[in-house]
Amino acid sequence: MSAAVDVTHPPEAPGYRARRTLPLRVEAMRQLRRRRTLLMGGVLAALPFILIIAFAIGGTPDGGPGGGERLTLMDTATASAANFAATCLFVSAGFLLVVPVALFCGDTVASEASWSSLRYLLAAPVPRTRLLWSKLVVALGFSLAAMVLLPVVALAAGAAAYGWGPLELPTGGALATGDTVPRLALVVAFVFVSQLVTAALAFWLSTKTDAPLGAVGGAVGLTIVGNVLDAVTALGTWREFLPAHWQFAWADALQPDLEWGGMAKGAAVSVTYALILFALAFRGFSRKDIVS
Repeated sequence: MSAAVDVTHPPEAPGYRARRTLPLRVEAMRQLRRRRTLLMGGVLAALPFILIIAFAIGGTPDGGPGGGERLTLMDTATASAANFAATCLFVSAGFLLVVPVALFCGDTVASEASWSSLRYLLAAPVPRTRLLWSKLVVALGFSLAAMVLLPVVALAAGAAAYGWGPLELPTGGALATGDTVPRLALVVAFVFVSQLVTAALAFWLSTKTDAPLGAVGGAVGLTIVGNVLDAVTALGTWREFLPAHWQFAWADALQPDLEWGGMAKGAAVSVTYALILFALAFRGFSRKDIVS
């Protein structure tokens, strides 16, 4: 008499290991070869050179009257490579760096569904949790790479155009040359953490729709809505619960005395929202009927 088979926990095929399915290097190479990845990298690498040309044509940057620190940061853009890199981060952190994060995280699962390849991946079989983790880790890795690429190219281009030197502060004084790279690295780290909300939102939307542009556009659109709400001063202290309210808190890292208060609050808000959205993405995808 044949032994009964437990259909709720079917035996694994010889040599099958769930944790070895869809390796990170395979997913990373798939994403690296995609045209949108190369295009986004080209745009970010080209931005510093576009700004150098703009400064060469228009002359020395000049801030308008009454502009606070956020506006007068442009005044010292050509003082040194460090100043130029900080300026590139300033002009791109509000929107440009949002796009690659939304693109890499929002085009993960939705693109597979739009190609009708998602169900075949799961039939390979790649466990759903494993599939999401692989795609999320690679997407966050590419997002971080995009944020690192911009200041690295800006430092190199700025050193060639303006020379290497201390980071001159708009409010007076300067950071020593040896402190500029660590401080800029801290700025990049904070920008990445602050963008985790956009990443999580795009990733969650990617698990809910078969349209990649819908997930990407939805994440970018809601990020813009957050910026608009932050501009409504009538909301008072409620704005502190908006991730957009802290997006320029990294300016505290470019002070003679490093201040952590604003960055700590901004990071806490961003991580809290991100964890909730990531949990919703994994929970919803684990119960979703995959038909494409």
